[in-house]
Amino acid sequence: MRLPAWLAVPEDSHLVIVWIFTRGSQRMTDRHSYTTITDWQQLDPATGDAIRAFWEREHANVSGDEATRRLDQVVAHVVDEHGHLVAVATVAQKVLPRLGQPMYYYRCFVGQAWRSSKLVRPLLRHTQKVLEKYARANDYPCIGILLELENEGFADTLRWAHWPGVDYSYIGVSPRGLDLRVRYFRGALLKTPAQMARMQNGAAVGVKTPKATILQR
Repeated sequence: MRLPAWLAVPEDSHLVIVWIFTRGSQRMTDRHSYTTITDWQQLDPATGDAIRAFWEREHANVSGDEATRRLDQVVAHVVDEHGHLVAVATVAQKVLPRLGQPMYYYRCFVGQAWRSSKLVRPLLRHTQKVLEKYARANDYPCIGILLELENEGFADTLRWAHWPGVDYSYIGVSPRGLDLRVRYFRGALLKTPAQMARMQNGAAVGVKTPKATILQR
């Protein structure tokens, strides 16, 4: 079975084709270049303000205190050839009860004009590289990345138990009935009960990070 196109985009690609469908069978394409910028642990105030404005403009339902909290979780953002923000990737440190281990809960918001593009996979791969490098250098505050598929299109069409293009495996459904998939970092070891207890109390293992919270939904 052939993999969908978005799983096969080269990870260093910086050119995407946005498909715009019109009436009948007519369709046209608009070619765009983009740049992915890493913000993890180094988000500057000006970029933070731009991301906050992007969320507001695109009706991402992220504002006020929630926006302030999410800015601390930004891993990377994407700008188009004009320097305009088109996507933001964030992660939160979570403990899924069924795993009992700290994971980075990944969220990605893409602007309306780019939602038909092949941007999702390259941004996910970029985020993976940034977080894995950070984890390996800091005694693995989290052992991998967790996805909860809110996009029904992914859950309905990507039925493989394992996604070879991005190395995520299916582990069940969340309390919200959404597919859950995980990818573990190379070299990661399971945390011991003592390490988990320290993390739950706000003292991360090997590096100062936010307190791990239990993912309830």
